[in-house]
Amino acid sequence: MTVATDLPKIGTAQAVPRPTQLSPLRWALLALLTGTAALYLWGLDGSGWANAFYSAAAQAGAQSWKAFLFGSSDAANSITVDKPPLSLWLPSLAIRMFGLNSWSILVPQALVGVGSVALLWDTVRRPFGEAAALIAGTVLALTPVAVTIFRFNNPDALLVLLMIAAVWALLRAVDDGRLRWLLLCGACLGLGYLTKQLEVVLVMPALAITYLLGGPRALLDRARQLLLGLGAAVLAAGWWVLLVQLWPANKRPWIGGTQTNSVLELTLRYNGIGRLNGDEPGSTGSPGFISPVHLGGRTSVHPWGQPGIGRLFEPEQIGGIGWLLPAALVFAIALLARRGPQRAATGVWVLWLLTTAAVFSFMAGIFHPYYTVALAPSIAAIVGIGATVFWQERERYWAKGVLVAAVVSTAVTSVLVLRHVPGYHPWLWWAVAIGACILMAAVAGSAIPRPAVLALAALVALGGPAAYSVTTVVRGNEGAMPIAGPVPRLVTAMTKGVGPVQRAEITAASGPGFLLPAGAPGGGTHLVGCTLLDSGVPDRRLVDLLDANAGRYTWVAATVGSVCAAGYQLASGYPVMPVGGFNGTDPSPTPDAFLRLALSKRIHYFIVTNPIHEDKWGHLDTNALIQQWVQRNFTPQRVGRVLVYDLTA
Repeated sequence: MTVATDLPKIGTAQAVPRPTQLSPLRWALLALLTGTAALYLWGLDGSGWANAFYSAAAQAGAQSWKAFLFGSSDAANSITVDKPPLSLWLPSLAIRMFGLNSWSILVPQALVGVGSVALLWDTVRRPFGEAAALIAGTVLALTPVAVTIFRFNNPDALLVLLMIAAVWALLRAVDDGRLRWLLLCGACLGLGYLTKQLEVVLVMPALAITYLLGGPRALLDRARQLLLGLGAAVLAAGWWVLLVQLWPANKRPWIGGTQTNSVLELTLRYNGIGRLNGDEPGSTGSPGFISPVHLGGRTSVHPWGQPGIGRLFEPEQIGGIGWLLPAALVFAIALLARRGPQRAATGVWVLWLLTTAAVFSFMAGIFHPYYTVALAPSIAAIVGIGATVFWQERERYWAKGVLVAAVVSTAVTSVLVLRHVPGYHPWLWWAVAIGACILMAAVAGSAIPRPAVLALAALVALGGPAAYSVTTVVRGNEGAMPIAGPVPRLVTAMTKGVGPVQRAEITAASGPGFLLPAGAPGGGTHLVGCTLLDSGVPDRRLVDLLDANAGRYTWVAATVGSVCAAGYQLASGYPVMPVGGFNGTDPSPTPDAFLRLALSKRIHYFIVTNPIHEDKWGHLDTNALIQQWVQRNFTPQRVGRVLVYDLTA
């Protein structure tokens, strides 16, 4: 095969003198970051409040520094969100500066996404050169689930940036053995805990093993440095945990997602071990949901999908993250088989990929497709490294075999994903298939110009992900469950008439064990207001009702569930008490506490959006008891689709 110029050799990036003018690869980096920013920022207002649960908490943090510190759902500090507050701080500050709107909430997320692409580029560039870094950055930027999350306000966006930053610092420590890099790595992990608690632990085995095996010092010195780095992580996260634990419980908000008002319970159960074994108190039996249903010919006893080795390749996940996952696995095996000074820089990404994929595949607790964004940096890095390394060594038969295997697996995956959604750009999967055949001929030795090879590789590897990403941008995401790519027709039919917001919360209806929101066809529960996953758009008459004399009350209203409360709070601008937190199952407030607040006229209205639900023994939880007390003692008025009770009457 004849190629006019070749990629720079691996490991030579640091030896090249700093250029006085931008090289072509640096111009390509500039184009990548500019294009990423445009993709992530375009039409952000089309997503409305995105996840209203977190948008309302950001609004509360902009109104109250106490709510800012704790991550409260409302400025009156009745209860926190079910995560630590770090991811809320950027949008809260933006709201303080620019006012409450979609851009203030979502632009910080987009900028975090651009920063993630840039930091991944630099992390890969140092050991493997700019070509590998550029490929890795491009893959991350166009991964559909990454596009979804970096245009959304879930905590995962900041978590991804901090995980990449931890790897960046760790590899600097591998280069020179300085303790400061491990302390910085630990600090990033601690901040990751303050973002999404124990999910940051997914990357820790990769970091520890990489430094123990590849660090430049003696083994005992490496172990000591790692312990000091762990101490930095504890300090970076522990100050907030200690603050919450020492703050008098009656002077701070209830810790959302817990049954005992303890951040340690939130860490170890609801957001920790409970995600692995399914023991998550308060996560099921929520208002507006029913038992798992039979869809697409499959059923599951697991409400979040059937755990197993094939979970990442199911329709719910593969369109968001799976396009290059097979190629990454091929490259990972081949890269680990090579010897050389870059093995540590390769191993950290491979261990990240394998550890995270294994946990996501087999966890029995709550699992959502957008969680897989935590895989995106490792897949992108491995693909960038593997494509560059084996293209440079393509004269060797085994390197050709690796490239062919990567091309075939990518093409097959892309064709299957593209054909899964009927009518979705049918020409594209033909183009990918034909492009893959020509690309394999180029790898085998045909005389194809280098620009044509690059174009074919981009088509095969990124044609499908780019199409899904653009579709995601055009469609927008609103609701608690963002999804990437096109919404299947069955989902559209199921959500017809549910509400005006995006139907993103019903993901891939052909999947196993999916939960229908109340009011969806087959749900069996009449939708009178909002669902757990869809805050909806409050009736203007209701908003006017909440605004009237709002300054006289601590909370203008209360309602069961944080998401329902969030819609009313965002529309009115005043605190709304989310009784029971996100799922409506937290014992906050207690019936006695609510009674005292109501009788002291600190709460104006109670909004009923769903009927009372009993557990399987016919018992009512504390929040159902509160709603029952309201309904028995106050007269309702119907406003739009909800019942409103004036607690001051």
